[in-house]
Amino acid sequence: MIKVTALNKAFGGLRAVNDLSFEAAAGRITSIIGPNGAGKSTAFNLISGQLRPDSGAVELDGREITGEPPYVLAGMGLARSFQITNLFFGLSVLENVRLACQSCEARRDYLARISRLSRPRLRAQAILEEFGLRERAGELVRNLSHGDQRRVEIAVCMAIEPRVLMLDEPTQGMSPTETAEFDALIRSLAGRVTILLIEHDIDLIMGLSDHVIVMHQGEKLFEGNPEAVRANPRVREAYLGVDHAAA
Repeated sequence: MIKVTALNKAFGGLRAVNDLSFEAAAGRITSIIGPNGAGKSTAFNLISGQLRPDSGAVELDGREITGEPPYVLAGMGLARSFQITNLFFGLSVLENVRLACQSCEARRDYLARISRLSRPRLRAQAILEEFGLRERAGELVRNLSHGDQRRVEIAVCMAIEPRVLMLDEPTQGMSPTETAEFDALIRSLAGRVTILLIEHDIDLIMGLSDHVIVMHQGEKLFEGNPEAVRANPRVREAYLGVDHAAA
């Protein structure tokens, strides 16, 4: 579903991403791991159109999308969350999701009165039900726990009916209980959407992922299934730590 070929990005003398290539299979969970500064978020920004690569190519389901802006990619079925929760904090949970649903409506309806647009509201209510947020529909997002805000953010992403869902460190700042709930949520989405995930929680990654890409100093160090990643000596030395990997 996603194919990255020889992707490069430098900021001055710093080569943040260096000749990165990988594929993310349709309907599977592909994770990118690596220490801070490895180039993970820069790679995400290049794929999702936040940054334009210096060279290389990105394909979505066989179509080249290199350098396309985020709003174009959203229309093509690529949704993305960020490390810092990005929502309308002064609006309710329902309104956040409804706005995302409304973005899928025909352009002629963009300026219609909200009272006339029943379909986005009905879709938003169905999404909140699926994500366990129905009881929180009327609450302002700013009043939710961090875990529930993350859940709303993923609900907003799913409201545009994506083919690819990109999640950048979604469990950052979560409690163990919230992380376990997130694990269950992502498992429920697997198969319906291709998931590309950046995450520092190694136990979560190893239990959740179908395929793992390890980055180090802007380059791909290794890739494979979780078992192969755990067993690889270069990965253990650069990131996992020998004791953790052998556990």
